[in-house]
Amino acid sequence: MGMIKAHNLVFEYIRRDEEGNVESINRAIDNVNIDVTKGDFVAILGANGSGKSTMAKHINAILTPTEGTVWVNGMDTKNEEKLWEIRQTAGMVFQNPDNQIIATVVEEDVGFGAENLGVPTEEIWTRVEESLKAAGMLEYRHHSPNKLSGGQKQRVAIAGIMAMKPECIVLDEPTAMLDPIGRKEVLQTIKELNKKEKVTVLLITHYMEEVIHADKVIVMDQGKVVMQGTPREIFSKVDELKQYCLAVPQVTELAYELSKKGFAIPKGILTVKELVEAINSIA
Repeated sequence: MGMIKAHNLVFEYIRRDEEGNVESINRAIDNVNIDVTKGDFVAILGANGSGKSTMAKHINAILTPTEGTVWVNGMDTKNEEKLWEIRQTAGMVFQNPDNQIIATVVEEDVGFGAENLGVPTEEIWTRVEESLKAAGMLEYRHHSPNKLSGGQKQRVAIAGIMAMKPECIVLDEPTAMLDPIGRKEVLQTIKELNKKEKVTVLLITHYMEEVIHADKVIVMDQGKVVMQGTPREIFSKVDELKQYCLAVPQVTELAYELSKKGFAIPKGILTVKELVEAINSIA
Protein backbone atom coordinates (compact mmCIF):
# COMPACT_ATOMS: atom_id res chain seq x y z
CA MET A 1 0.00 0.00 0.00
CA GLY A 2 1.27 3.48 -0.89
CA MET A 3 1.54 6.61 1.23
CA ILE A 4 -1.96 7.75 0.19
CA LYS A 5 -4.63 5.39 -1.09
CA ALA A 6 -8.31 6.05 -1.76
CA HIS A 7 -10.66 3.20 -2.65
CA ASN A 8 -14.14 3.86 -4.02
CA LEU A 9 -14.16 7.20 -2.18
CA VAL A 10 -17.48 9.05 -2.07
CA PHE A 11 -18.13 12.27 -0.19
CA GLU A 12 -21.44 14.12 -0.04
CA TYR A 13 -22.13 17.56 1.38
CA ILE A 14 -25.53 17.35 3.04
CA ARG A 15 -27.58 20.48 3.64
CA ARG A 16 -30.24 20.39 6.34
CA ASP A 17 -32.96 22.79 7.45
CA GLU A 18 -33.38 24.10 10.99
CA GLU A 19 -35.28 20.97 11.97
CA GLY A 20 -32.55 18.67 10.70
CA ASN A 21 -34.35 17.52 7.57
CA VAL A 22 -32.22 16.96 4.46
CA GLU A 23 -32.71 19.77 1.94
CA SER A 24 -30.07 18.82 -0.62
CA ILE A 25 -27.17 16.44 -1.21
CA ASN A 26 -24.16 17.43 -3.27
CA ARG A 27 -21.81 14.59 -4.25
CA ALA A 28 -18.41 16.32 -4.32
CA ILE A 29 -16.34 13.12 -4.65
CA ASP A 30 -17.74 10.33 -6.78
CA ASN A 31 -16.12 6.89 -6.54
CA VAL A 32 -12.49 8.00 -6.65
CA ASN A 33 -9.54 5.61 -6.60
CA ILE A 34 -5.97 6.90 -6.28
CA ASP A 35 -2.68 5.45 -5.09
CA VAL A 36 0.28 7.69 -4.24
CA THR A 37 3.66 6.04 -3.66
CA LYS A 38 5.92 7.25 -0.87
CA GLY A 39 8.28 9.96 -2.12
CA ASP A 40 6.17 10.85 -5.16
CA PHE A 41 5.33 14.37 -6.31
CA VAL A 42 1.71 14.19 -7.45
CA ALA A 43 -0.26 17.13 -8.87
CA ILE A 44 -4.06 17.22 -8.82
CA LEU A 45 -5.71 19.42 -11.43
CA GLY A 46 -9.31 20.39 -11.99
CA ALA A 47 -11.59 23.32 -12.67
CA ASN A 48 -13.45 25.02 -9.82
CA GLY A 49 -15.93 22.59 -8.28
CA SER A 50 -14.11 19.51 -9.58
CA GLY A 51 -13.61 18.11 -6.07
CA LYS A 52 -9.85 18.50 -5.78
CA SER A 53 -9.90 20.55 -2.56
CA THR A 54 -12.46 18.20 -1.01
CA MET A 55 -10.10 15.37 -1.92
CA ALA A 56 -7.22 17.16 -0.18
CA LYS A 57 -9.19 17.52 3.04
CA HIS A 58 -9.68 13.73 3.18
CA ILE A 59 -5.93 13.11 3.26
CA ASN A 60 -5.56 15.02 6.52
CA ALA A 61 -8.87 13.61 7.88
CA ILE A 62 -10.43 17.08 7.99
CA LEU A 63 -13.23 15.28 6.13
CA THR A 64 -14.00 11.56 6.30
CA PRO A 65 -15.65 9.49 3.56
CA THR A 66 -19.38 9.16 3.11
CA GLU A 67 -18.54 5.86 1.43
CA GLY A 68 -15.30 4.07 0.66
CA THR A 69 -11.95 4.35 2.42
CA VAL A 70 -8.88 6.60 2.54
CA TRP A 71 -5.62 5.28 4.00
CA VAL A 72 -2.68 7.47 5.00
CA ASN A 73 0.46 5.36 5.37
CA GLY A 74 -1.80 2.37 6.01
CA MET A 75 -4.04 4.15 8.55
CA ASP A 76 -7.78 4.38 7.89
CA THR A 77 -8.84 8.04 8.23
CA LYS A 78 -12.16 6.94 9.75
CA ASN A 79 -10.27 5.41 12.70
CA GLU A 80 -10.51 8.14 15.36
CA GLU A 81 -7.78 6.50 17.42
CA LYS A 82 -5.34 7.15 14.56
CA LEU A 83 -6.45 10.74 13.89
CA TRP A 84 -3.53 12.42 15.65
CA GLU A 85 -1.00 10.13 13.97
CA ILE A 86 -2.59 10.71 10.55
CA ARG A 87 -2.31 14.47 10.96
CA GLN A 88 1.33 14.12 11.98
CA THR A 89 1.96 12.03 8.88
CA ALA A 90 0.18 14.31 6.40
CA GLY A 91 0.59 18.05 6.89
CA MET A 92 -1.69 20.58 5.16
CA VAL A 93 -0.76 23.93 3.60
CA PHE A 94 -3.66 26.10 2.46
CA GLN A 95 -4.14 28.99 0.02
CA ASN A 96 -3.81 31.84 2.49
CA PRO A 97 -0.66 31.68 4.66
CA ASP A 98 -2.13 34.27 7.03
CA ASN A 99 -4.57 31.57 8.18
CA GLN A 100 -1.66 29.39 9.35
CA ILE A 101 0.70 31.98 10.83
CA ILE A 102 -0.10 32.84 14.44
CA ALA A 103 3.15 34.02 16.11
CA THR A 104 4.82 37.44 15.95
CA VAL A 105 8.29 36.05 15.12
CA VAL A 106 9.02 33.66 12.26
CA GLU A 107 11.01 31.08 14.25
CA GLU A 108 8.35 30.93 16.98
CA ASP A 109 5.66 30.31 14.39
CA VAL A 110 7.65 27.53 12.74
CA GLY A 111 8.13 25.81 16.10
CA PHE A 112 4.49 26.11 17.17
CA GLY A 113 3.25 22.86 15.61
CA ALA A 114 6.18 20.81 16.91
CA GLU A 115 5.63 22.24 20.40
CA ASN A 116 2.00 21.12 20.29
CA LEU A 117 3.20 17.62 19.47
CA GLY A 118 5.17 17.59 22.72
CA VAL A 119 8.58 17.67 21.06
CA PRO A 120 11.34 18.53 23.59
CA THR A 121 12.47 22.18 23.47
CA GLU A 122 16.01 21.47 22.27
CA GLU A 123 14.68 19.27 19.47
CA ILE A 124 12.13 21.96 18.49
CA TRP A 125 14.85 24.52 17.84
CA THR A 126 16.87 22.00 15.84
CA ARG A 127 13.78 21.30 13.72
CA VAL A 128 13.05 25.02 13.33
CA GLU A 129 16.52 25.70 11.97
CA GLU A 130 16.43 22.69 9.63
CA SER A 131 12.95 23.56 8.35
CA LEU A 132 13.72 27.23 7.77
CA LYS A 133 16.89 26.24 5.93
CA ALA A 134 14.96 23.76 3.76
CA ALA A 135 12.37 26.44 2.97
CA GLY A 136 15.04 29.03 2.18
CA MET A 137 13.90 31.28 5.04
CA LEU A 138 16.64 30.88 7.66
CA GLU A 139 17.82 34.49 7.35
CA TYR A 140 14.30 35.66 8.26
CA ARG A 141 14.02 33.64 11.48
CA HIS A 142 13.90 36.75 13.72
CA HIS A 143 11.60 38.77 11.44
CA SER A 144 7.93 39.51 11.97
CA PRO A 145 5.76 37.50 9.55
CA ASN A 146 3.72 40.66 8.93
CA LYS A 147 6.73 42.24 7.23
CA LEU A 148 7.17 39.36 4.75
CA SER A 149 5.90 39.08 1.20
CA GLY A 150 3.13 36.62 0.31
CA GLY A 151 5.60 34.11 -1.07
CA GLN A 152 7.81 34.37 2.01
CA LYS A 153 4.82 33.89 4.31
CA GLN A 154 3.83 30.77 2.41
CA ARG A 155 7.34 29.39 2.76
CA VAL A 156 7.16 30.04 6.51
CA ALA A 157 3.87 28.11 6.59
CA ILE A 158 5.57 25.23 4.75
CA ALA A 159 8.51 25.36 7.19
CA GLY A 160 6.05 25.14 10.09
CA ILE A 161 4.60 21.95 8.64
CA MET A 162 8.08 20.58 7.95
CA ALA A 163 9.09 21.11 11.59
CA MET A 164 6.39 18.60 12.53
CA LYS A 165 8.30 16.01 10.47
CA PRO A 166 5.44 14.83 8.23
CA GLU A 167 6.07 12.13 5.66
CA CYS A 168 3.62 13.79 3.29
CA ILE A 169 2.62 17.40 2.60
CA VAL A 170 -0.67 18.29 0.94
CA LEU A 171 -0.71 21.77 -0.58
CA ASP A 172 -4.14 23.12 -1.53
CA GLU A 173 -3.51 25.82 -4.16
CA PRO A 174 -0.64 27.32 -2.11
CA THR A 175 0.27 29.84 -4.81
CA ALA A 176 -3.25 31.04 -5.68
CA MET A 177 -2.83 34.35 -3.83
CA LEU A 178 0.76 35.01 -4.90
CA ASP A 179 2.40 37.04 -7.65
CA PRO A 180 4.63 35.26 -10.22
CA ILE A 181 7.78 35.75 -8.14
CA GLY A 182 6.09 34.37 -5.02
CA ARG A 183 4.74 31.40 -6.97
CA LYS A 184 8.22 30.61 -8.29
CA GLU A 185 9.75 30.79 -4.77
CA VAL A 186 7.13 28.50 -3.25
CA LEU A 187 7.24 25.99 -6.10
CA GLN A 188 11.04 25.78 -5.85
CA THR A 189 10.71 25.10 -2.11
CA ILE A 190 8.16 22.34 -2.77
CA LYS A 191 10.37 20.67 -5.36
CA GLU A 192 13.42 20.75 -3.09
CA LEU A 193 11.48 19.27 -0.16
CA ASN A 194 10.37 16.44 -2.42
CA LYS A 195 13.78 15.71 -3.96
CA LYS A 196 16.13 16.47 -1.06
CA GLU A 197 13.99 15.65 1.98
CA LYS A 198 12.12 12.77 0.25
CA VAL A 199 8.77 14.18 1.39
CA THR A 200 5.72 12.90 -0.49
CA VAL A 201 3.98 15.91 -2.09
CA LEU A 202 0.40 16.31 -3.26
CA LEU A 203 -0.01 19.66 -4.99
CA ILE A 204 -3.51 20.91 -5.84
CA THR A 205 -3.23 23.74 -8.33
CA HIS A 206 -4.76 25.38 -11.38
CA TYR A 207 -1.44 26.71 -12.69
CA MET A 208 -0.37 24.26 -15.38
CA GLU A 209 3.28 25.34 -15.34
CA GLU A 210 3.54 24.17 -11.73
CA VAL A 211 3.00 20.51 -12.54
CA ILE A 212 5.50 19.84 -15.32
CA HIS A 213 8.06 18.46 -12.83
CA ALA A 214 5.55 16.20 -11.04
CA ASP A 215 5.93 12.43 -11.17
CA LYS A 216 2.21 11.99 -11.78
CA VAL A 217 -0.79 14.16 -12.64
CA ILE A 218 -4.38 13.42 -11.63
CA VAL A 219 -7.18 15.33 -13.36
CA MET A 220 -10.57 15.62 -11.65
CA ASP A 221 -13.91 16.73 -13.06
CA GLN A 222 -17.29 16.76 -11.31
CA GLY A 223 -15.94 14.69 -8.45
CA LYS A 224 -14.40 11.96 -10.62
CA VAL A 225 -10.83 11.15 -11.67
CA VAL A 226 -10.97 11.51 -15.44
CA MET A 227 -7.26 11.38 -16.37
CA GLN A 228 -4.07 10.04 -14.79
CA GLY A 229 -0.52 9.92 -16.11
CA THR A 230 2.82 11.67 -16.31
CA PRO A 231 2.83 15.41 -17.15
CA ARG A 232 3.91 14.58 -20.71
CA GLU A 233 1.11 12.03 -21.13
CA ILE A 234 -1.51 14.41 -19.74
CA PHE A 235 -0.37 17.48 -21.69
CA SER A 236 -0.25 15.45 -24.90
CA LYS A 237 -4.06 15.45 -24.75
CA VAL A 238 -4.74 19.15 -25.26
CA ASP A 239 -8.23 18.74 -26.71
CA GLU A 240 -9.31 16.40 -23.91
CA LEU A 241 -8.05 18.80 -21.24
CA LYS A 242 -9.99 21.64 -22.85
CA GLN A 243 -13.16 19.55 -22.52
CA TYR A 244 -12.60 19.74 -18.76
CA CYS A 245 -12.09 23.53 -18.92
CA LEU A 246 -8.34 23.21 -18.35
CA ALA A 247 -5.53 24.88 -20.22
CA VAL A 248 -1.98 23.61 -20.81
CA PRO A 249 1.38 25.35 -20.28
CA GLN A 250 1.87 28.17 -22.79
CA VAL A 251 4.77 26.45 -24.51
CA THR A 252 2.69 23.26 -24.83
CA GLU A 253 -0.13 25.26 -26.40
CA LEU A 254 2.27 26.88 -28.87
CA ALA A 255 3.72 23.49 -29.84
CA TYR A 256 0.19 22.12 -30.26
CA GLU A 257 -0.81 24.99 -32.56
CA LEU A 258 2.37 24.56 -34.62
CA SER A 259 1.65 20.85 -35.06
CA LYS A 260 -1.86 21.70 -36.25
CA LYS A 261 -0.27 23.91 -38.90
CA GLY A 262 1.68 20.94 -40.21
CA PHE A 263 4.98 21.25 -38.36
CA ALA A 264 6.44 17.95 -37.16
CA ILE A 265 6.37 18.86 -33.48
CA PRO A 266 5.99 15.96 -31.03
CA LYS A 267 3.10 15.92 -28.56
CA GLY A 268 3.58 16.80 -24.92
CA ILE A 269 6.21 19.53 -25.22
CA LEU A 270 6.73 20.84 -21.67
CA THR A 271 9.56 23.39 -21.81
CA VAL A 272 10.86 26.13 -24.08
CA LYS A 273 14.11 24.16 -24.48
CA GLU A 274 12.20 21.13 -25.79
CA LEU A 275 10.29 23.27 -28.27
CA VAL A 276 13.48 24.95 -29.53
CA GLU A 277 15.11 21.55 -30.02
CA ALA A 278 12.04 20.26 -31.85
CA ILE A 279 12.00 23.27 -34.19
CA ASN A 280 15.76 23.04 -34.84
CA SER A 281 15.38 19.36 -35.74
CA ILE A 282 13.03 20.21 -38.60
CA ALA A 283 14.70 23.41 -39.72
